[in-house]
Amino acid sequence: MFDTGNTGFMLVATSLVMLMTPGLAFFYGGLVGRKNVLSIMIQSFVSMGVTTIIWWAYGYSLCFSGGEGGIIGNLDKAFLAGVTLTTPSPFGSGNIPEFVFMAYQMMFAIITPALITGAFANRVRFGAYLLFLVAWLTLVYFPFAHMVWGNGLLAKWGVLDFAGGIVVHNIAGMAALASVLYVGRRRVGDSVPHSIPLVALGTGLLWFGWYGFNAGSQLKVDAVTGVAFLNTDIAASFAGPVWMLLAWIFERKPKFVGLLTGAVAGLATITPCAGYVTPTSAAIIGIVAGVVCYFAVNLKNRLRWDDALDVWGVHGVGGALGVVLLGLMASTAVNSAGADGLLRGNAGFFWKQLLTVVGSSIYAFGFTFAMLFIINKFTTVKTTEGEEEHGLDDALHGESAYEGT
Repeated sequence: MFDTGNTGFMLVATSLVMLMTPGLAFFYGGLVGRKNVLSIMIQSFVSMGVTTIIWWAYGYSLCFSGGEGGIIGNLDKAFLAGVTLTTPSPFGSGNIPEFVFMAYQMMFAIITPALITGAFANRVRFGAYLLFLVAWLTLVYFPFAHMVWGNGLLAKWGVLDFAGGIVVHNIAGMAALASVLYVGRRRVGDSVPHSIPLVALGTGLLWFGWYGFNAGSQLKVDAVTGVAFLNTDIAASFAGPVWMLLAWIFERKPKFVGLLTGAVAGLATITPCAGYVTPTSAAIIGIVAGVVCYFAVNLKNRLRWDDALDVWGVHGVGGALGVVLLGLMASTAVNSAGADGLLRGNAGFFWKQLLTVVGSSIYAFGFTFAMLFIINKFTTVKTTEGEEEHGLDDALHGESAYEGT
């Protein structure tokens, strides 16, 4: 009944996407100061546990059960009700078990809220973050996962997002910006990054896992899987050096952190496009991502937004840019299940992609800001100046990443 090759591939892809969350923890952990390493890393790792519980209980059902053409699904598959060893995946070719599809999509749900944490590094208390994690998944991530991937409103309208430009990166980036504006600037300066080798390790794990993130989104092994894999590497390989070159020009030195950050920006930007564009288009997308995201981060600095680890500039801008570039460069010659973009005469598809970016950005920003405001009524969201001065690792968790800190 099930294709063993496709099932095996999807299990590997699921494992790769799972590895991205620890990779993100290392990436963020290296970028913060020595006294805040564990506090930022635990926010990624705890999502692996809490999100899994929520996903099993009701998240998967809200995203992928019922609600055709709507904003959210139903609870028919809560606690995996009715899903058995012989139940086929309701999406894709249907020749993999639904258990595998459920697990694969769960890994996307795990990493998306973890992305946001880099923006408010050193400023949010752990208890408030846990409430935020549950609320944000339920009110922001689940509706967009359903609308785009669960045969919901945006899918019916013809919007495309191969692996998460809207569902993951854009909404996480806009939520990050809302978080930064709500919690304000850090009171205590942080000597960052404290470990560039950790940043490099995290980037390597993210890049490696991203092949499962993008190629796995085809949900089977075919030529589109191959082009999505290749496009992922090409975009990152162009964006990283472009960012480094811009740093060399404007900052007088080729920065390693710039190379790494640029590669991640390229990965975020190609994500919605990976299975819908040619490798040549992927190269162009990588170049544009390196340029646009570099200047977005510089704009953030000039505006004095304390987005500590550039989540908005890399993921928010990168994801939105990728969705719009997909509207420009998509080709049915690459994927007959996709669409042709503006360059191939389909202006309607381009405007749908652009309007979706605007709408998703407003929704994610507004709901996130309101959510933090409400959570603060129940428990204090922002850390104290004393906790920031002492370092959140010891102040909040009673642990230290390095002896003597």
